Amino acid sequence: MSSSRLKRLALIVPLALVSVGLGACSFQPVYSGRLAENPRLELAYAKPTTRLEQIVYQELSLRLGETTAPTAPLVTLSVSGSVSAPYLSATSNPNTPYEANVTATATISARDGGSDKPITITRTARAQLTHSGQVLADTQADQEAQERAARAAAESLRLAILAALAG
Repeated sequence: MSSSRLKRLALIVPLALVSVGLGACSFQPVYSGRLAENPRLELAYAKPTTRLEQIVYQELSLRLGETTAPTAPLVTLSVSGSVSAPYLSATSNPNTPYEANVTATATISARDGGSDKPITITRTARAQLTHSGQVLADTQADQEAQERAARAAAESLRLAILAALAG
């Protein structure tokens, strides 16, 4: 055999083995089974008391489904937010970096008369913002960053709820 044929063979054989190996693999979603077939869980939700709670309730009901059935599991949320300076800047730049922190806790209670214990899930999310020294702009930046963090916390809660109710 010539050296060019050996080189070609040395390239073709590993590629053939890799393709056969990958052909045996399959892909499936992280959340498979019943939840992958029907991702709508039909949960009931308590009423929000703050704007941040309203955002999280809306995100969850949009993505997981909502029902008014009296026996559906009830999701109750507690959402709190704050804005703080994560670090100090040594520059003379008038724009100051801040960070909005939102903590969302979901409690899922069975209302079907069973003896299931409530499931409690807590998630935290952060969003960066900048203060410029203008009061109205700084206030709006705080609100907008907290709302972004609330949406991120809602997505994290959604995934945790799917995982908790899958079992």
